[in-house]
Amino acid sequence: MRAYAVIGANYGDEGKGRTVDWLAASLGPDVVVVRSNGGAQAGHTVVTGGRRHVFHHFGSATLRQGRTHLSRFMVSHPILFADEWETLIGFGDPPRVTADPRGWVTTPWDMMVNQAVELARGGHRHGSCGLGFGETVGRSEQTSFAVTVADLCRPDLVGKLRAIRNEWLPVRCAELGIELSSGPLAFAAADALLERFVEQCRAFSERVVLQSDADLPRMGPIIFEAAQGLLLDQGAAGFPFVTRSSTGLANITAIATEAGLGELEAVYVTRCYLTRHGRGGMEDERSIDQWFSVDDATNLPNPWQETVRFGLLDPARLGRRIAADLAVAGDTMAVTPSLAITCLDQARDDRLGWIDGAEVRSGPVREMMAELEMATRLPWTAEFWAPSNE
Repeated sequence: MRAYAVIGANYGDEGKGRTVDWLAASLGPDVVVVRSNGGAQAGHTVVTGGRRHVFHHFGSATLRQGRTHLSRFMVSHPILFADEWETLIGFGDPPRVTADPRGWVTTPWDMMVNQAVELARGGHRHGSCGLGFGETVGRSEQTSFAVTVADLCRPDLVGKLRAIRNEWLPVRCAELGIELSSGPLAFAAADALLERFVEQCRAFSERVVLQSDADLPRMGPIIFEAAQGLLLDQGAAGFPFVTRSSTGLANITAIATEAGLGELEAVYVTRCYLTRHGRGGMEDERSIDQWFSVDDATNLPNPWQETVRFGLLDPARLGRRIAADLAVAGDTMAVTPSLAITCLDQARDDRLGWIDGAEVRSGPVREMMAELEMATRLPWTAEFWAPSNE
């Protein structure tokens, strides 16, 4: 059985959500979108059928009645899941969601610690979203306080959460040198907070059907939807300004292998320019106003990730990082790669700029696309010339 994988080729915000939605349009409502990494800190924008939504927890085919599967690598966030659920049922039928029982779960104390330590860093922030993703991964990987999706419907859930609050939290705050009862942590010890979170966990478990990643081939056509981008992979350069997950083929091929899938169509998505929000270096950072008229209603300035930054694409570098990601799959899977490019409508006068070695080149859109095709040795699956898939 063949499946698709949509992977961001840069720092995120490439257009993965709209690419998933576009692929899903041809696969029908039985399509299942598999979240293969990250958590609710993702923000994938889809505009279709007169509706606009930024997907955080759900697959980007939800507006087409596609199903969502939260893989064992997805970190679930019951608080934000509940909020997004309410928004999506406003568009129509309730979303259909399954989850592998092994997936980790973010608690309110992960969020509080994340926000407190980021605020304590002052001008040396890491650019976190403040949603507790990295803290959840650390707590789950390095301590005995992991909570899984399967735990959310078990009788001992309250005991596990109380242990996180009473035992893990003080130790973690001491490690980080932050005060336990002030700022974002002011209400961490409140029983009302724990009781409210237990209700949100129970609501999550009532709405999500437990299903193993291995069952995916029986569910329908598959699109793996990666979060963030290759340049934010946990193994990429730039620690600590990267995410604590694998953003490319590593998780996807692991899930696919477990599910017995033999082939993947991997679509690497890029805008026609670079963006990055949050802290950390960029391959190229400059004003791109002379080539592009940027319209981005999703990445607005905010206190956590501040203002989105811009730069120009370097086709050669793009080609190298896609090749490195493809090498991860090795001989474990037959992967057929291709490219998708977004935001072409934002090029001024059908001309844009890009990096060629030490020089900046400028030319027609098609010339730059030919450079990308040559540098990556990959064909185009999709090119997007409008902000929506309508």
